[in-house]
Amino acid sequence: MLHTAKKGFTLIELLIVVVIIGILAAIAIPKFSNTKDKAKLASVKTDIRNYMTAEEAYFSDNASYGAYGDLTSGNYEFQLTTGNEQTATTGDADGYMLTIVNNSISKGIYGCTITTGPTAAANMDGVIDCDQTK
Repeated sequence: MLHTAKKGFTLIELLIVVVIIGILAAIAIPKFSNTKDKAKLASVKTDIRNYMTAEEAYFSDNASYGAYGDLTSGNYEFQLTTGNEQTATTGDADGYMLTIVNNSISKGIYGCTITTGPTAAANMDGVIDCDQTK
């Protein structure tokens, strides 16, 4: 009598593979979420650096720092990255202040501020300060 070999996987083997894939997904998904939040915060910092560059160009042309609206048009054309928004801004002859946040960041730091001039703390003049947490 010939014995034929059965090909395929048993139900137990398939269940074990599904469980392993589930465990790997449970580990990977939170790491991916943290990576997305870090990228969004990096875009906030980049927007602040770009704003600083636009302010210096404006100051070079006008001998005064500009308001946010001055920098979003004309020769400066500063634009925020999609998802970022400015929540506070000032600009005058002595300095400027800007706060940018990204409310889609799920937890942790979600915004940064730059302050220059006499209103800045002595050790924070021109330093990007990211301390707004959820």
